[in-house]
Amino acid sequence: MLRLVTAPNIVQAKIWCDLLCEAGLPATVLREHFASVHGLMPPSECNPEIWLEYEEHEIAARKLLEDLDHLPQRKWQCRCGETVEGGFEQCWNCGGFMQLGQAL
Repeated sequence: MLRLVTAPNIVQAKIWCDLLCEAGLPATVLREHFASVHGLMPPSECNPEIWLEYEEHEIAARKLLEDLDHLPQRKWQCRCGETVEGGFEQCWNCGGFMQLGQAL
């Protein structure tokens, strides 16, 4: 086994671990129950870790996590004229929903 990365929180750790497993890179989250000792121990000792089952998957796993950090963000123009960015499908200005063909 190989420690791949330390996650900032358990939610992020579970998401990363699930995505790695779906990609055929078996991984496990360790320290998932250490949140209760934050403040009593250094954060570097409490945060959840992602461990790969097979060391030979390290390059592919690191590439997958790197690609997740650089996902393209959607941008669309609402009928009210507002530009909406990110994963939002509803305009924050008027509440209108994104329609097909509105992506920029």
